Amino acid sequence: MSCPDTAGAGFFCAAKECWHACPGGRDRRRDRGELSVQTSPSIREKGKPLWREYLETVAGAVLLALFIMAFVARTFTVDGPSMLPTLHSGERLLVDKLTYRFREPQRGEIVVFRYPADPSHHFIKRIIGVPGDRVEIRGGRVYVNGVALSEPYVSSPTFGGRFTSGVVPEDHYFVLGDNRTNSQDSRSPLVGYVPRNMIVGRALLRFWPVQRAELFTAPQVAQAAE
Repeated sequence: MSCPDTAGAGFFCAAKECWHACPGGRDRRRDRGELSVQTSPSIREKGKPLWREYLETVAGAVLLALFIMAFVARTFTVDGPSMLPTLHSGERLLVDKLTYRFREPQRGEIVVFRYPADPSHHFIKRIIGVPGDRVEIRGGRVYVNGVALSEPYVSSPTFGGRFTSGVVPEDHYFVLGDNRTNSQDSRSPLVGYVPRNMIVGRALLRFWPVQRAELFTAPQVAQAAE
């Protein structure tokens, strides 16, 4: 919008929220095509202190971490020899807590669960029997539904101790450590059949040490005829 070229008179020309006075002549800035731009003050210019920005960032990160730990995944450190030779003491694992919200645990998966005798402690074992399975230990081997298991991850015979055979109850699982001579697992009355609601999640990834990093993608147990 241009100002009328009228000598000796002052005119006001409105354009959006700005006005220009033209006392007896043109606004030379507009003739040159110059425009003034008014910017909104930044958050800090409005008075928001820097420490508050940092605090909000840290709080957001903490809330995100808590959400992930509660519903998605969590890290655990292997403590003890019960899963040798598959897992070594001191190795760090990423445990998937999300998958079992959509499907049931499967035979052969390595899982972390709360110790039934003391839920503040966590155990890590391999699922051998799922609900309805008949598990039997005899002659140094494990049988599920009458068929011997092929277990390449086990380096020693399996002996049942007090446990000889049994049917896994509904919503429970029969678990064993891969180190069959040194593992407190479902063969022990202190552990027994592990309730479904005590299982935290499945071992998804070994990320430490780096040279032994491994993604656990599928069950490593199969049934084989004698």
